[in-house]
Amino acid sequence: MKSEQVLFEELIAIMKRLRGPGGCPWDAEQTHESLTRYLLEETYEVIEAIEAKSPEHIKEELGDLLLQPVFHAAIAEEAGTFTMSDIITTLCEKLIRRHPHVFGDLQIADSAAQIENWEQIKKAEKVKERLSALSGVPPHLPALLKAQKITEKAARVGFDWEHVDQVMAKVLEELHEFEEAMSAGDNEEMEAELGDLLFAIVNLGRFLSINPEEALRKTIARFQTRFQYVEETLHSQGLQMNVTPLAEMDRLWEEAKREERGRSGVK
Repeated sequence: MKSEQVLFEELIAIMKRLRGPGGCPWDAEQTHESLTRYLLEETYEVIEAIEAKSPEHIKEELGDLLLQPVFHAAIAEEAGTFTMSDIITTLCEKLIRRHPHVFGDLQIADSAAQIENWEQIKKAEKVKERLSALSGVPPHLPALLKAQKITEKAARVGFDWEHVDQVMAKVLEELHEFEEAMSAGDNEEMEAELGDLLFAIVNLGRFLSINPEEALRKTIARFQTRFQYVEETLHSQGLQMNVTPLAEMDRLWEEAKREERGRSGVK
């Protein structure tokens, strides 16, 4: 069996062959910018595989994701900016520097203390270019995930609620303000208040250690499963959704929920 080092070197060589003379025209045309969408897509496909709890699927999707840094490294090496060795060297140095409790003498009590120490080290590294406590959150993160990261950073410098009841009260306050905007029929104000409501809910999730992005993805998956159950049941009866009374579709929806709970063992 080939070693991991040999396999990795083969992967880099394959990428260079694909982009080189006589290689693949599509691969040769790609740039850092053109690959951005694929990096994002592959990341979400890895998440989907993890949520499906499929080791084979996870293995395959992680391979597709690994292709992305190899691809970017090849592009950069051709431009003379950096190489895969530079990427790995930088990463190794960063991991050692940011884990002084492992590679040094620092004592860390638990994972929460490690997160705090990690943030302090990052802040010291970026002190010249990042002045805000909210700096360092990638601008193109999905909105829910970005909101969570922002609120986490604000909480680390003391800008946070003391009790979950306060956060829940804020959610209800924002819901009331959204209702007022709806009553006024002001679309611009509704958009602003809906954003405030979503942000408050993200804060509530963070306070309860619930990842809002993950929670919403799971809800979407449940919605799709239940919707398809309604769709398929009606189809088996020779019926179509657009001519079926909503009450009947609601009944089938509740039936789908009961079946779902039965499979999961939830009462």
